[in-house]
Amino acid sequence: MAGFSLFRVGTVWHYRFRVGGRRVQRSTGESSRGKAEEVAFKAYRRERVVKDGGGTVPTLSQLAETWISIHRATSSKAHVRAVEIFRKSHLYDLVKMRVDRIRTEDVEAARIRHLQGRSPATANHWLRILKLLFQWAFKRDVIDRIPWRVKMQKLQKKPRTILPVAKAQSWLAAVDHAAGKRTGIGAAVRLMLGLGLREGEALSSRWEWIDWERSVYTPGVTKGREAEPVPMPEWLGEYLASLRPAEGKAEGLIVRGPSGSGYYSGCTRQVMKRANASCGTPGLTPHRLRGTFATLLSEAGVPVQDIQKVMRHKDPVTTMGYLEQDVGRTAAAQQLIGRKMGLMRRVSGANP
Repeated sequence: MAGFSLFRVGTVWHYRFRVGGRRVQRSTGESSRGKAEEVAFKAYRRERVVKDGGGTVPTLSQLAETWISIHRATSSKAHVRAVEIFRKSHLYDLVKMRVDRIRTEDVEAARIRHLQGRSPATANHWLRILKLLFQWAFKRDVIDRIPWRVKMQKLQKKPRTILPVAKAQSWLAAVDHAAGKRTGIGAAVRLMLGLGLREGEALSSRWEWIDWERSVYTPGVTKGREAEPVPMPEWLGEYLASLRPAEGKAEGLIVRGPSGSGYYSGCTRQVMKRANASCGTPGLTPHRLRGTFATLLSEAGVPVQDIQKVMRHKDPVTTMGYLEQDVGRTAAAQQLIGRKMGLMRRVSGANP
């Protein structure tokens, strides 16, 4: 495996790697994982320089493999999996190129190949992963600058699906029907809808993170490692209370299979797909439940900074990307403007 691994002895992180058949293992002297990564990476580069007799800059494939080995334990499974797929299938002619020698024309040529038979949106996703790797290499002093500059493609924004309020009950019933005896999947779907959790956060949710007296849930494992309390709506509290273990045993995973074990990532998608077909809600995915949560809060008048807090976003611009346009509010404003302009036909008994 390219790169290095970190492990902790007491409160101090140590690194381990192998170069040229020789194993190197030392203490970083750091209790912070971020600082320990920097120490370990510099040590790894130093040993590579000695082995190769003069400074080696990794290929893109090697860089991606090193990123994966370092982030596997700390990043979300979906994030790591995206980089793994990128490294295995989407490097094209960049695969064996040193990262300091990749130029703009090389990236553009690789993107053209990626676009063959794929939508422009996937090309932007491809470019985001490439930028992620190069920015990480720059921060770790692997390269002194990013040697290429390619902009994202402009895409026509399409309306995204949210769960219609009028269909919420029937849709959840369809989810339960599709899940059958796997009641844990129904619980995961409700946690995503009622608390705005990501699927991974719902699957890792635990009973001890619920404050029943205050009706608050505080996720303990999140993408950005923020433990921000989220108010728990009454309907969700009642549902979870019906599944709550006996007093004294109210701990462990909320979302469990019939055997008591947890579920795998992506387990809710097929159940939701069947519910969508039954209720006429195509395109509703686990992440669009998070978008539904944010949009309905916005339509209820919750300020964006409050939505940002419960969504655990570092940047309000990210939160804004989840909010769909409130068409009903726009339509009401258009009606008001029409009346003020005297363009609306008078209805008997209507106020002037």
